[in-house]
Parts: sequence; C-alpha cells; structure tokens
Amino acid sequence: MNHTVAMDGWMSSSFSQNNGGECVEWHPAHAAAHGIVPIRDSKVPGGPVLMVSQGAFTDFVRSAKLG
Repeated sequence: MNHTVAMDGWMSSSFSQNNGGECVEWHPAHAAAHGIVPIRDSKVPGGPVLMVSQGAFTDFVRSAKLG
C-alpha cells in the first residue's frame, strides 16, 4: 500500500517545545481519511515516514503518557 502524505498538516505533541528537542509528529487529516497514521521525526521533515494502524498509534500514545 502506497500513501502520499501532504507536506502541511503535521502536528506535534502538546508537550513538545520549539527548542530543537526530540519530537514525533503525526498527520491527523491523513489518519482520518485513510485509517493509517503517518509518523515522522520533526527534525527530518523530508525523511522517512512510518505508517501505523490507528490501534498501534493509540497504544504508542498511551505508553508515552505512562512514561
């Protein structure tokens, strides 16, 4: 399956700061339209994009919140 993700519309965690730190971004519009959540490294916006199921993304966020 090949998905093209728009360059605009990426979102960062509300806990992220604009200080060049580590950050993961996701694309909610693509997730809503296709049921697949694109994830990327905010420091490398032109780099690879990991595509995961909505369930896997939910589990990832839940785990991140738990620390």
